Amino acid sequence: MRLGILECDHVVENFRHIAGDYGDMFRVAFERYGPPFEFQYFDVCNGELPSSPHACDAYLCTGSRYSAYDNIDWIKKLKKSVREIYGSGRPFVGVCFGHQILAEALGGQTTQASRGWSVGIQNVEILHSEEWMHPKAFSCRLQFMHKDQVQKLPDRGVLLAKSDDCPIAMFKVGRTALGIQAHPELASAYTEALLLDRVDRIGDDKVRAAQLTLNQPTDDALMITWISNFFRSLE
Repeated sequence: MRLGILECDHVVENFRHIAGDYGDMFRVAFERYGPPFEFQYFDVCNGELPSSPHACDAYLCTGSRYSAYDNIDWIKKLKKSVREIYGSGRPFVGVCFGHQILAEALGGQTTQASRGWSVGIQNVEILHSEEWMHPKAFSCRLQFMHKDQVQKLPDRGVLLAKSDDCPIAMFKVGRTALGIQAHPELASAYTEALLLDRVDRIGDDKVRAAQLTLNQPTDDALMITWISNFFRSLE
């Protein structure tokens, strides 16, 4: 299966030594926890998009420092591409910004979260289980790093999971589109670097509280396995 990685941001140079770029993080996560994919990268934030939905067998859209509602040309073009991918029946998974883009592209809504930034390792409650969600779990612990949230699901959207900070933490649209607010690809060392770099934006108290969670175990392997199962179930 050829998996297209839609890169919506890039790690700044002085943090690249930690875990590489965002595309590298997903590649390593899938190689570690899931069956192998053939990867193709699209530098979306610099104007590169698939020539058609059929360029790859499935797509994954990464996180970003930008907001899904920003009036920026490449973001508008990305939403159009997501609609085309969805219309083609190709599997699509959006993570964080990609999760929010999926909602916006298909008629939902993303805004700034009323609670402000949501950061650190948090518990996610599974509300609705799908066949590809095996091994089965009723909750999982994942890393979060976001200030925006999906507030309204698209038509045909089904809520799959929530957290205390994020009422729409995971959702699907139809059979082929999946959004996940958390970050199963992030290394804790990179998350800590981001937290320290963003203290002025996030706030001292939230950063300190998030840092205390980073030595806790996460269920990244489970979520990457679920994403892999989701893609493979639609082959």
